[in-house]
Amino acid sequence: MTEHDGARSAPPQEAIAAALRRERARSGMSLTEVARRAGVAKSTLSQLESGTGNPSIETLWALCVALGIPFSRLLDPPRPQVQVIRAGEGPVLASAHANYHATLLAACPPSARRDIYLVSAEPGHPRQSEPHLHGEIEHVILAAGRALVGPDEAPVELHPGDYIRYPGDQPHIFSALESGTWGIQASEYG
Repeated sequence: MTEHDGARSAPPQEAIAAALRRERARSGMSLTEVARRAGVAKSTLSQLESGTGNPSIETLWALCVALGIPFSRLLDPPRPQVQVIRAGEGPVLASAHANYHATLLAACPPSARRDIYLVSAEPGHPRQSEPHLHGEIEHVILAAGRALVGPDEAPVELHPGDYIRYPGDQPHIFSALESGTWGIQASEYG
C-alpha cells in the first residue's frame, strides 16, 4: 500500500462528532463522566463532539471503551448492498504515537459482531493499544512487510500471508519491522 498525494482522507470529524453526541445521549452520561471514564480532557471531548477536534485512534478507542461501544460505531458508515472502497480511499484515522493508520472497511451491522480494517504501519514507534471492550478478539492477516503483532507480553513476528488471533481486551501491539507494512485487521466483539 502506498500513500499518494491526497489519497488519505482526513479523519471523518462530522460523523465522529454526531456519533459521540448520539452515543453519549444513549448512555445517559454527562460530558464530564464520559471524559473521566475515557481519561481524556473534558475540553477535548467537547471539541470532538462539536466536530472541531482531530482525534487520534487512542482517544477514540478510550471513548468507545467508556461508552461501551464498538470502535466502528463512531464512523457510522452507510450500509449499501454492494460497497467498494478503492485503495487509498475510506475514513482513515492515525495513531498519535506511531506511524500507524487504520481505515474502516466494514462496520458491524446490528446483527453481527465484527468490524474490518485495513491497517498500515511504518517502522519506528510501535502502535501500543490499551485493552478494548471486554471479550473482544482481534484477527490480523499481514499482506506486506513484517510486523510484531499480538499481546504486549508475547507478540509474534508476522510475514506476508501470516494470520494471528489474540485478545483485544488485553494490552496489545502492532510494530512494523519493514517499510510498507500493511494488512487486514478484524475486531470480533463478544
